[in-house]
Amino acid sequence: MPPPTARRSWHDALVIYLRAPVITMLFLGFSAGLPFLLVFSTLSAWLRSSGVEVAAIGFFAWIGMLYSIKFFWAPVVDRLALPLLTRSFGQRRGWMLLAQAMIAAGLVGLSGVDPVDHLPLVAALALLVAFGSATQDIAIDAFRIESAPDDVQAAMASTYIIGYRGGLLAAGAGALYVASLISWEAAYLCMAALVGVGAITVLLRPEPERTSLGTQLIHEPRVRAFLRASRGRPKPLRRLIAWVIGAIVCPFTDFFSRHRRKAIWLLAFVAVFRISDLAMASMANPLYIDLGFSLATIANITNVFGIAMSIGGGILGGLLVARYGIGPILVLGAAAAALTNLLFVALSLAGQNLPMLVMAIVGDNLANGLASAVFIAFLSSLTSRAYTATQYALFSSLMTLPGKFLSGFGGLLVNAEGYATFFLISTALGAPAVLLAIWISRDRALMPSPQTA
Repeated sequence: MPPPTARRSWHDALVIYLRAPVITMLFLGFSAGLPFLLVFSTLSAWLRSSGVEVAAIGFFAWIGMLYSIKFFWAPVVDRLALPLLTRSFGQRRGWMLLAQAMIAAGLVGLSGVDPVDHLPLVAALALLVAFGSATQDIAIDAFRIESAPDDVQAAMASTYIIGYRGGLLAAGAGALYVASLISWEAAYLCMAALVGVGAITVLLRPEPERTSLGTQLIHEPRVRAFLRASRGRPKPLRRLIAWVIGAIVCPFTDFFSRHRRKAIWLLAFVAVFRISDLAMASMANPLYIDLGFSLATIANITNVFGIAMSIGGGILGGLLVARYGIGPILVLGAAAAALTNLLFVALSLAGQNLPMLVMAIVGDNLANGLASAVFIAFLSSLTSRAYTATQYALFSSLMTLPGKFLSGFGGLLVNAEGYATFFLISTALGAPAVLLAIWISRDRALMPSPQTA
């Protein structure tokens, strides 16, 4: 058994946050968070204030499905070279700039449209923004993983979370503030201008080092085998099929060939890690309202304490991973994400108790921030540097889909058994994640150790 790698001191763990790749993720996180609310709650507020029917506004929620199916076009972002952009900026930066151009164009277009008279056009432009945003997410995730080693990924994830929250604040409270003072047109134009934060960051930072796409493709065994077996067929067809094998088939076979029997258990862990907090999320706001808290109280506590604790949890997670490694903090994150649901059990039994509400929101967001930072680092360590965009997009989709699916049944369970039972069950759903985290943390082949800086 190889000797364990030397552990970082707290000073070395803190210094990681001063590295250029870590600081870069603060601004790219802002760029990723900015478009999200502009096609969801902020857009809904604009549509309703303009007189659009509530029934029509409801259909705009389907736009969010683009974020859940982004793994379908992740192979294209991973492998397809863009004319001019890839040659000038590189594969990752070229796709980020294209995605940011789509986001900015969609926001500028929305600023000049009357939603009452041109609702289908509003929907089309919102789809453009969402597609650009999901594509940017794919490219940013690949850029992050390729920019630094595994032991720095948790720190990069925590600064990304901080930046993402900043983007949400700008697109939420910031856009509403501009709209109330000036107009919705000015609000969306301001948001389009803020896309420049991400674009400037992309232009200032270098492209991560990676093997030439063409060299990777030709040297993949399955591609070479196909090219040998298909001699004599038309060259364009051979190239197309070889690209499909290299871009779509190989990322999946690579994961299973590297991890073999462990692969299924790793995918199961990815699927259940966040199932506890995602399953309960749909019933948190209904609980607050049914207990008698006002919307203003909920909003204020969620914004002040929730966002602060989410950012704090992300920073804490990054520091702990840098100090102790991914393994033990992965177990801590899985346990914290599940056990903090017990605070909602206590809240449901305590009634309209403001200190208990603050405690529940603080605990939930602190745990989720910590768990998100360490889990992003873990997923990054699982991802092959040859297929970063495709594999990470698959992991991130698998991470959220089961929990989102189960959350749809939350209302039925609350009606049948009550809030306390519902949150107890959501706590129990976290048990498989904790057990799998303990097993994974003991596997040295899967757990990169903290290194001396």
